[in-house]
Amino acid sequence: MAQALAEAGASAIALLDVKQSLGDNSAAELHSTTGIPVQFYKVDVRDENAITEVVANITSDLGTPSIVINSAGVVDSNLPAQRYPAPLFRTLIDVNLNGSFLVSQACARAMIASKTPGSIIFLGSIAGVRVLHPQEQCAYNASKAAVIQLCKSLAAEWAPHGVRCNTISPGYMDTALNREADLEAVKGHWANMTPMHRLGQPDELNGLAVFLASDASGFMTGSNVMCDQSIPTLG
Repeated sequence: MAQALAEAGASAIALLDVKQSLGDNSAAELHSTTGIPVQFYKVDVRDENAITEVVANITSDLGTPSIVINSAGVVDSNLPAQRYPAPLFRTLIDVNLNGSFLVSQACARAMIASKTPGSIIFLGSIAGVRVLHPQEQCAYNASKAAVIQLCKSLAAEWAPHGVRCNTISPGYMDTALNREADLEAVKGHWANMTPMHRLGQPDELNGLAVFLASDASGFMTGSNVMCDQSIPTLG
């Protein structure tokens, strides 16, 4: 998505992640292919003070952020609810939901203070609107449902400031998040549940991200855009 935004005219990009080597390599590669300034900032999205500091540094280094994509997330799969360890449940909610809020809050503060209109994009999931099958992942499903409602709430609050908030809810995608060993056995089942009989590719979300980030979606806020292979009901 960062690559797509750069190709669409972004003037600079900040990448945030908890993994130093991944962030450094990604920033170097993105700068090499786009030619625009790309800086990496190591941060844990669960750390409110660290997020506040990083957003201040981004504003100082690159200018006030005007586009934010909340894509940090983790998943625990095939854990029956009756045996789900409470610490794991809390950690997942802390990353997927609280992290999305803290990053959005810090960036929105900067936008509002500088009177900079902006677009904040959340990565939800079809898991936020229906229970996925056959894997057991109640915490993940709950976190994505909460992300969708959080986005709607922030959209209503920040609309007067020109800050739009929308959610992309992908279907089954062939991402690193779905390459866990516990999920390999069910991927064929997922594919057979879709009309195209395949998982989506991450690049197939790029156009939607650019659309939501741009003025082309200027009258759109609080929406949850499903990007999957649902079969419409006819008649």
